[in-house]
This record gives sequence, structure tokens and C-alpha cells, in this order.
Amino acid sequence: MSYSQISIIVPCYNQAQYLDECLQSVLEQSYTNWECIIVNDGSPDNTEEVAKKWIEKDPRFKYVLKENGGLSSARNAGIEIAKGEWILPLDSDDKIANYYLQLAHDQFENNYDIIYGEGEHFGAKNGKMYQKLYSINSLLQENVIFCTAFYKKDSWKEVGGYDETLIYGFEDWEFWISLAEIGKTNIFKIPKTCFYYRIKESSMLSKLEGEKSLLMKKKIYEKHEKIYLEKFGNYFDLLRTIRSLKEENKNLLKITNSKKYKFIEKLTNFYYKLKS
Repeated sequence: MSYSQISIIVPCYNQAQYLDECLQSVLEQSYTNWECIIVNDGSPDNTEEVAKKWIEKDPRFKYVLKENGGLSSARNAGIEIAKGEWILPLDSDDKIANYYLQLAHDQFENNYDIIYGEGEHFGAKNGKMYQKLYSINSLLQENVIFCTAFYKKDSWKEVGGYDETLIYGFEDWEFWISLAEIGKTNIFKIPKTCFYYRIKESSMLSKLEGEKSLLMKKKIYEKHEKIYLEKFGNYFDLLRTIRSLKEENKNLLKITNSKKYKFIEKLTNFYYKLKS
């Protein structure tokens, strides 16, 4: 098995107080052939001071300073100079288990497009993170892959990187949809907690406000309308399907409780919000 280099990309904006803990989790990895690129996205806090301490501590840490451009822009800047075949984004307030790189590397020769593990919350809230099993259909409805997942740099190049117009979030979700569109759908999930997502007291603001959330979802739908139509058909076709289900079956309660009905109803609501 080849000893592939992994490039860990850590964008940072006003998160200097968490950066040490994040980078310590990188330093403690049992797999050692990695580089970690810290991208200072024009942060006004002491991110640079903290980052320089780490690049002096270990030459595998690299540092990039750029003008503020948002999370997608910062990730793209780091990946652009990355030397590794495999990329792992890691937000500066999160952390990873010390075996994550090794367990992922063990799968590199199995031709997977994306590799990720189980996740847990920590900080103001603790507990397992739940996400649905991956399928293209489930991915088109919501993000089912953590942001801190492995993929090849060549895949990033092929889709043009993270979409920098998604300034209010959902850039990870859109990126996974872009990979699915080019056939990168061979996914492996490590059955072990590998990723720790920090919940802050303010993180209740980590959920996008309604209007901004809808704006980003509309942009994603418009950009990927072809695959949505291929998988789910026209919005009005979905409405007709629901109406026919109601009319053809007298036992409405049984129908409305069925998995098929709930799935179609969820899609209808999704399309309705996008079209309104």
C-alpha cells in the first residue's frame, strides 16, 4: 500500500481561541504523512500569532494569509496549494480523532470517491451526530455527509472547487452534489467516531436564518436543476402523484403514514419553497 500524503485544510476566521485544540488533534494523528494548511481568511483576531506558533513547532503545518472572502474561498485557497492526493477540510473550531487519517488511508486503494466517519457534538452540547445514509436521492434533499470528509484533489479540480457565491452556507452540500453529478458516488463511511463538531452557545445561530437558508437552497437547485429533474421529475408531477394517491385509496391515514407518501410530500415542500 502506498503511503499517500494527505492535505488537511483549516480555514480560520475569528476562531483563534479554538485553533490550538483543532491543530493538536491533527498533530496527534497516528498516520504521519500529512500536511496541514492553515488559511487565515483575513481574520482580525490573533489567528496569525497562533498559526505561526504551530508552523514553528512542526514543519508539516503551513500558513496562508488572504483577504476575507468567506469559507469557500478560504478552502479553495488552501486546496489550490495542497500537495496531497487526498484532501480533508477541517474547520478551525472542530477536531478529529487521532485514528481518523489512518482509518481513511486504509481505504484509499479501494477506489472510493469520498470517505468519512461517524461524528459527535462537543462543547455546549454533547452527543452523537445523526445523518441519513448516503444515496443520491437523500443527498439532493439534505446534506448527508460531514464537511470533514476525504476526497481527491483531482475531484475538487474537476468540479471547480467550492462555490464561492454560497456566502451564507451550504457550500459542503453543494460540493457533494457537484461530485455526484460527475459520477463520484462511491462512498465509504467508517463505522467509528472520527469527527467532533463544536457546538457553541451562539451556535444556535449556526442554523441559517430562514430567508438566507432559502436563498442558498434556491441557488443550489438552480445550479443543479438537471439532476433534480432527472431524479424527482417536475414539481407539478409530484403534486399530481400525491393527489392521485389520495383519490385512489380511501384509507387516507394509511397512505399519509406510508414512507412513499412522506418522501414525496417532503420533496413537494422542498420544491414549493424553491419555486415560491
